Amino acid sequence: MKKGNFWALLPLIFFVVVYFSCSYILGDFYALPVLVIFVLALFVAFFQFPKVSFSEKLSHFSKGSGDENILIMILIFLLAGAFGELSKNIGAISSTINFALTYVSPQFIVAGLFLVGCFISTSLGTSVGTIVALAPIAVGLEQNIAGIMPIALAAVIGGAMFGDNLSFISDTTIAATRTQDVGMRDKFKVNFKMVFPVAILVFIIYGFQGQALVKNLQDIPVGDYEVIKIVPYVIVFVLALLGLNVIFTLGVGIVIAAIIGLFTHSVDFLAVLKSINDGFAGMFELSLLCLIIGGVVGIIRFNGGIDYLLNAVTKRIDSKKKAELGIAFLTGLVNLAIANNTITIVIVGPIAKEISDKNGLEGKRVASILDTISCFIQGLVPYGAQILAALAAANMVLSEQKLPLLSPVDIMQYLYYPVLLGGVTLLFIIFRKEKQVVA
Repeated sequence: MKKGNFWALLPLIFFVVVYFSCSYILGDFYALPVLVIFVLALFVAFFQFPKVSFSEKLSHFSKGSGDENILIMILIFLLAGAFGELSKNIGAISSTINFALTYVSPQFIVAGLFLVGCFISTSLGTSVGTIVALAPIAVGLEQNIAGIMPIALAAVIGGAMFGDNLSFISDTTIAATRTQDVGMRDKFKVNFKMVFPVAILVFIIYGFQGQALVKNLQDIPVGDYEVIKIVPYVIVFVLALLGLNVIFTLGVGIVIAAIIGLFTHSVDFLAVLKSINDGFAGMFELSLLCLIIGGVVGIIRFNGGIDYLLNAVTKRIDSKKKAELGIAFLTGLVNLAIANNTITIVIVGPIAKEISDKNGLEGKRVASILDTISCFIQGLVPYGAQILAALAAANMVLSEQKLPLLSPVDIMQYLYYPVLLGGVTLLFIIFRKEKQVVA
């Protein structure tokens, strides 16, 4: 393997340092526009190594941006955005939440919130969207059950991370499978074996803890729902599980959601088109970011940065186990730095693919490791969108009532799912069956 050039990594180092330091100073890791910072990193790559012509750098930027996996990933992002926006506008989200809460026993409300979070996030494919939808319910329980808010919010976050990791239309799943060139169903099968036992254990823990808090609670106010509006989520999940290409799966989901919306008079034809367009628009920034990242990585690869990184990571790798641990370490490190699991996978994914190919790893295992480790870190970082969204919902109410505000630590002590997910993923790597040594 070529030794590579450490300084070729300067654009990525620039991005991490600027993004992390400025976000820390501002006290908000989502105040800075990530796309702008990455464009600045791109210009760092353009100005580096002046002996190389600008046209040649631009050529490698174009090759990186036009990578087949990136373009397919962007198409899937756009379709997922359209499906999510249309489903929301026909009332599918509220119907799904109310349907689930209708059958949750009040005595098991904390475990129930975790279960509902798992179901909603798997349907929506977004952890933040799930938290925004369910956090007000968790906050509202405080009026009847003093002290339940932190653990209830933790249950919501845990359930949200379950679907963020497992859903067929999650950004992280799309990114992980496309960068490793594996089918979603294959990744799902590996992933499910890892996360399902964790989800069962966490459900039991929340069941015991929550039951002690809600002994006297008799009822929970729940809104109306229409079962037919849940159908698009079920169809998308089943089709994806059956192995239908995700592009066709999302296309069918959009058509079904449109038909149901028109049939129930929830939307008219123009509203359907507007919802699809709004869904596309909601994915524009992420899509552009993927193009820019792909281009930056293309220049870095040309300048020897990827070779250097691979050499640094793999020089002590003499087994598949160590190769997977190296991928997990890189994923966790980048996610800690930028607090965004989707972007982490887009950045680390191509590097992980090269490590995987060199060491004969299974793509479905690598995709699962990328996704689970990023969700493990993302679900725990106090400056991540998930915890910040939950805190925003809680502290808005607490400030109005002039009560002490919650801190991230108040919630983090109950975040059993991300912690156990990370532990199980490491065990999954350490106790892998294949033990061959790479020659």
